[in-house]
Amino acid sequence: MKRAIVAQVNTRSRRDAKTSQTPPPRRRRTLEYVGLAIACVLMIDALVGDKGVLAMMQAREQYRALEVSLSDARSENVRLREEARRLREDPTAVEEIARRELGLIKPGERLFIVKDLASPPRR
Repeated sequence: MKRAIVAQVNTRSRRDAKTSQTPPPRRRRTLEYVGLAIACVLMIDALVGDKGVLAMMQAREQYRALEVSLSDARSENVRLREEARRLREDPTAVEEIARRELGLIKPGERLFIVKDLASPPRR
């Protein structure tokens, strides 16, 4: 009789071990669905979240635009520095700007204003 009881206990412990290792099918399916839902949320967040792929692509595009703008500003700065240096050191540059922008002439020069005549009407 002791052998039958021991065999019965061994069978129960094996059965209990199997059931404790794997959850019941319904619970397991629920865990799979929850895991799948979490994976979907993480994927969507990785695509469109604050630090997602789309945000990173927009940031890169903005970075490129700012690089171009910075390059343009630097080249304009170099041009303006060269013009300022030329105005400080070269008197002919000052004269050129005075003639062009202010319409000034040197003493002894004569100003001729030439007007374009409208072409006569054709008959």
